[in-house]
Amino acid sequence: MDMFTAAAFAYPIGLGLAAIGAGLGLGKAVSSAMEAMGRQPEAAGKIQTGMIIGAAFIEALAIYALISPFIAQIVFLKK
Repeated sequence: MDMFTAAAFAYPIGLGLAAIGAGLGLGKAVSSAMEAMGRQPEAAGKIQTGMIIGAAFIEALAIYALISPFIAQIVFLKK
């Protein structure tokens, strides 16, 4: 099995794992933020701001996982 075949199998599996991880992380973050806002409504603004920043970082990691196979394909095609 050559490197291209291995990459063809590895990237979709890695992307799927990254999507599952991002979904689980985002769900946990939003769940915890909603629970915190329910317990302390006066701090809802600060909690929501932190949740949105955290959600952006989680989504950025998922986007990196999506883009990396395309970058790797460009690198592999040059060889």
